[in-house]
Amino acid sequence: MSPPLLLLPAPRQLALEDGVFVLPKQRLLVVDAPDVQTVLHTANMLSRALRAHAEVTWEMAAGNGAPDDLVGAVLRVTPGVVGHAQGYSLTVAADHIELIASTPAGLFYGVQTLAQILSQVGGNLPRLRCVDWPDYAQRGVMLDISRNKVPTLQTLKHLIDLLAGWKVNQLQFYTEHTFAYRSHPAVWADASPLTGEEILALDRYCCERFIELTPNQSSFTHMGRWLALERYRALAEAPDGCDMPWGREVTPFSLNPTDPASLEFLSSLYDELLPHFSSRQINVGCDEAFDLGQGRSQARVAEVGVGRVYLEFLLKLYRMVKRRGHTMQFWADIILTHPELVPEIPHDAIALVWGYSADYPFDEQCAVLAHSGIPFYVCPGTSSWNSVGGRTENAINNIRNAAENGLRYGAVGLLNTDWGDNGHWQPLPVSYPAFLYGAGVSWCLQANQDMDLPAMLNRFAFQDSSEIMGAATVDLGNVYLSTRMRLPNGSVLFELLQRRPEQIASWVGSHGITDPMNGLRAALMAVEQAAYPLERVEIRTTEGAQEVRELRWVAKMLRHACWRGTWALTRARGVEHTNLRQELIAEADDLIAEFQEIWHARNRPGGYQESVAMMQQMRADYAL
Repeated sequence: MSPPLLLLPAPRQLALEDGVFVLPKQRLLVVDAPDVQTVLHTANMLSRALRAHAEVTWEMAAGNGAPDDLVGAVLRVTPGVVGHAQGYSLTVAADHIELIASTPAGLFYGVQTLAQILSQVGGNLPRLRCVDWPDYAQRGVMLDISRNKVPTLQTLKHLIDLLAGWKVNQLQFYTEHTFAYRSHPAVWADASPLTGEEILALDRYCCERFIELTPNQSSFTHMGRWLALERYRALAEAPDGCDMPWGREVTPFSLNPTDPASLEFLSSLYDELLPHFSSRQINVGCDEAFDLGQGRSQARVAEVGVGRVYLEFLLKLYRMVKRRGHTMQFWADIILTHPELVPEIPHDAIALVWGYSADYPFDEQCAVLAHSGIPFYVCPGTSSWNSVGGRTENAINNIRNAAENGLRYGAVGLLNTDWGDNGHWQPLPVSYPAFLYGAGVSWCLQANQDMDLPAMLNRFAFQDSSEIMGAATVDLGNVYLSTRMRLPNGSVLFELLQRRPEQIASWVGSHGITDPMNGLRAALMAVEQAAYPLERVEIRTTEGAQEVRELRWVAKMLRHACWRGTWALTRARGVEHTNLRQELIAEADDLIAEFQEIWHARNRPGGYQESVAMMQQMRADYAL
């Protein structure tokens, strides 16, 4: 008996039959499509998989004129042949392979499944029949490139390749100030932004892999990087700062929605940004508009209400986007607090329902939009930010919750968000479990919701034959559970690293944590158990070696957080452990040195100094 096939996403219908097709050395790979060029990259991917895993090199031929006895595999696009535009039908018969789809995208997804099978069985393909299609037409990932980290092109292409292999078909780069606007160089001068030429190259790279690279530009809120500069300060709602749910913002946050100059400014951004993308959508942001009415819109808010002022500006953005032939996406949190205004949202705008806790009320919020006929995405998150090592359990439950309720209420997409709040300390592999799980459940919830996540990570993220990396990543992401201290949108261990020592004891007390020392001891044990197997990993690729190093660094940071918390809590009781403090100083120096190397291996230099300054403050605390 052969081991069961491990496929990501698991198809909704797969039936294995008796017998195998032993791939001959000499056959044809036939491509039959109305426009062969639209599927040539897909065919080349299969050709490479056949060489790599089955050691056969089949000549490629187009059309349907080749004799049957020479044909080893047929890739066929026939409009309407499969019920879903992105679906496919894969048959492995006794003497040939047939993959058919209605569209080039469907054919691409079928080849991903076939390539995964080849990687596990080589040239002895089991006879099978697979019929597959996605739950969600749009299956996306949003990567924050504005909170310090702007990845290198090499890193982005590696991520795109992973996501494409998992059948993700939309990618957004969350942008506040990290596109190199030629008319606005001051705002990105120190950020190492993506240039127009780089976006053009990435867009083409994505198109070949049937991923829509969708522009994402904050267009109302989260504009502090712009509004802090004198040139743009006049556009601010509250130039001298504002009160927010998380505390006082001392710098401007939002554009003034009542000033026509705000729209003129955004119009200039769109005119420069949008031509670099083939996508006809744009995410304009507009979340967390909590400063409305605290500044220059105060009179209008007093007249008609904060919800109406928000909607008026949103509709102006909608018309601006519409004139350019694009569909507007926007974060739905503010409009959902004014449900009476939801019916006024145009029915060709897309609301993005976001929330990051395991029990987020997607049910309630999706129902509001569905009732009004507004198309919407559900937008869970990776739970990697504010954590260093991730929060695996919360991420999986949050994503499953979103996928279930999105399906129930007819969401048109699922966008899995990955943020970089407070320094973007977490390395990229910390987000892999959630990226991978989100890809699976957005393709087919029923077939993928109970996946073996460590096994999937080993094969499809890390290519780890030692089968260690997957479990280590998941377990490091669950260390936060061992503390028995729960926080919304972050982990206690991350807070211990970033809060001042003199604040830690009172902060712990204010959260009702009655026995923090036992929690920290339990977390230390959990870190050791999760990290110990990493010493046995042997991955010889450059990418794999980097990932191992990143996860080992994550373990060291989590361990440091436990000891930092222990030191700060005992110090608050009047006990100073000098030896422990000296050890923390030495360890912090090592962690910072390694952080620098890890950062620059994947990311551009812009943003590094701002991020590492937070870590340097952590180290400086020990000199108090």
